[in-house]
Amino acid sequence: MALIDVVKCEMNDNEFVYKFPSEDLRIGSQLVVYPAQTALFVKGGQICDEFTSGTYTIKNENIPILNKLINIPFGSESPFKAEVWFISQTTKLDVKWGTPQPVQLEDPKYNIIVPVRAFGQYGIRISQPRVFLESLIGNMTSFTAEKIETYFKGKVVAQLSTLLAQKIATEGVSVLDINVRLLEMSEYCQTQINMTFAKYGIELVDFNIMSINVPEDDPSIVKLKEAKDTVARLKVTGRDVYQMERSFDVLETAAGNTGAGGQMMAMGVGLGAGTVAGTSLGQVANSVMNTNPQTPPPIQTTYFVYMNGQQIGNQTPQSIAAYIASGQVDSNTLVWTAGMPNWLPISQVSELATLLNQQTPPPVPPQIL
Repeated sequence: MALIDVVKCEMNDNEFVYKFPSEDLRIGSQLVVYPAQTALFVKGGQICDEFTSGTYTIKNENIPILNKLINIPFGSESPFKAEVWFISQTTKLDVKWGTPQPVQLEDPKYNIIVPVRAFGQYGIRISQPRVFLESLIGNMTSFTAEKIETYFKGKVVAQLSTLLAQKIATEGVSVLDINVRLLEMSEYCQTQINMTFAKYGIELVDFNIMSINVPEDDPSIVKLKEAKDTVARLKVTGRDVYQMERSFDVLETAAGNTGAGGQMMAMGVGLGAGTVAGTSLGQVANSVMNTNPQTPPPIQTTYFVYMNGQQIGNQTPQSIAAYIASGQVDSNTLVWTAGMPNWLPISQVSELATLLNQQTPPPVPPQIL
């Protein structure tokens, strides 16, 4: 085989590694290394000498390690055998990634676990040719971008799932709000994932999370949005008004139920709604005028009432007062709330016993009898 006079490589934009096809070289040959390339001389599996972009005449002086290893004789025609590997250091920017299956993440604001999928792309470049050749290439004669993508796809997705969960938990970012922070999340993930790539002489460039998606019809997402709406209503209307609205909702729902309990509740709604509304609005007014706005309002106790063989829940003292006024319950009616070991008659519950005193008329004078 003839000795080689010119050693060079014109690589396409998808190649990262190319092994020159001949090992028959000679002193005086021209070595051409194009921009964004590095040429490595290898002998016996050992990387000897390294050349960056430029044109070189191969001499004993500029291959000192190889010369020492094989003791190349002097002379412009002295032959020697060595492998020449060209490493491309151009940046490939269109490597796409995505989570093949939804990642289960817990929303830190509302403590609801939701399925999340993410998509994006990143760029790669060989930052340390010697490390890259020693750690990944072995005896392969070429190495493409697709191979790097295949090698690291699992690592990227696995790390990304963990990093997203950590970032969301640390920052307290709701899954529903995360898309407004994609740039920050991308930079954070690039810094962390780059540590894995660096071990192989590869640099991660422009890592981008393009979208973080949640399935709109998933039950957990529906539940998460309802929780967010509830919090928003509380901020806008205040806790007292929100509780009053909920009281009306409970009464209306119970009144709409079929059966004896529902019929009784319907009667109670008519009699007690005014009492409930007046009391609740009065509490709101007192809260606004007389209460320190930084002091949270007290939480009203609600009871279960046993009426006509049914347990009717979420009853406030105001709604129970309406039942007493309508004659649907009396002092012997059983009630229960959290903290009570057993059901007790209304007359034995201090908060409710005062309602009986307000609703029960005094004894009839003897002269009337």
